Amino acid sequence: MARGANQKLKMLYIAKILYEETDDENYITVNDLISRLNSYGINADRKTLYSDFKELEKFGLDIIPERISRNTYYHIGGRTFELPELKLLVDSVQSAKFITDKKSEELIKKIEKLVSKYQAGQLQRQVMLAGRVKTMNESIYYNIDIIHQSINEDRQIKFQYFRWNIDKEMELRHDGKWYVISPWALMLDDDNYYMVGYDAEDDKIKHYRVDKMLKLAETEEARQGRESFGEFTIPDYKNSLFGMFSGEVENVTLRAENKMAGVLIDRFGRDIVIKKDGDDHFTTTVSVAVSDQFLGWIFGLGGGVQIVSPDSVVDKMKEQIRLQAEAYSLCTDQAADR
Repeated sequence: MARGANQKLKMLYIAKILYEETDDENYITVNDLISRLNSYGINADRKTLYSDFKELEKFGLDIIPERISRNTYYHIGGRTFELPELKLLVDSVQSAKFITDKKSEELIKKIEKLVSKYQAGQLQRQVMLAGRVKTMNESIYYNIDIIHQSINEDRQIKFQYFRWNIDKEMELRHDGKWYVISPWALMLDDDNYYMVGYDAEDDKIKHYRVDKMLKLAETEEARQGRESFGEFTIPDYKNSLFGMFSGEVENVTLRAENKMAGVLIDRFGRDIVIKKDGDDHFTTTVSVAVSDQFLGWIFGLGGGVQIVSPDSVVDKMKEQIRLQAEAYSLCTDQAADR
């Protein structure tokens, strides 16, 4: 490259070199900087560089000189993000279930550009994930953007919804039917993004996994369901669900041993009303979507928590226990026949 070919870009290249090649532990001398600028086709001398440093400092660059022996070394001091903060971001990207492996690598490479080439190596971290399975749908990032846009523009969205079959293939639900929903919120639960919206056909609030949406697009139709979302809050909605499985929302009264108070408060929040029931027990009423997952959660607490009302939910619990007992009885009989 001819010397001086990029002379008009001199200030930008000085900033680029300082950001990429210096940090609190790695410095550059004026002579080294002149050499690096020459490699980009830019003429420079010591006198003009000192003037350039002052102009860049006025612009906001934190250029720190340090005298060592007879030489003065320069490096970038304050940056937008500190290295520990970027390490935290990298860990979050690597551990996020809703971000694919490919996208994780792309995002981390972009994060690395926020530090020097020396510090970038420290961002190559391996986060140990226990049973964490990354999503396989690359479109989730664009889906999230479209949903946010539709909410801001007060528009409905349409999409197809899929599930994985036993051949590990995408299988469209409802024979490829288009879902038309009014989006009102996005929420994150167990590292999965969900869109919460209003289904006018069923006159009901529903939620959908964003990474299972296909061909998502905004429509020209205005959103519906404003009244249904009048008193809606994400925390209350999440607390009513178990494993994000839907069910009929009911007020369920639970009777529990005193030692289970922390378990119920952790799950339903500190606003639950606790009433003493003798010396060793208490009762509380919570609003939940009654699903098999909710019943399974209660079952998993052993005899420490019992459903006492309404009778319809008590009957569902009894039926689930009966079905489980029959299933395991069948397994025992089959094992005896082998």
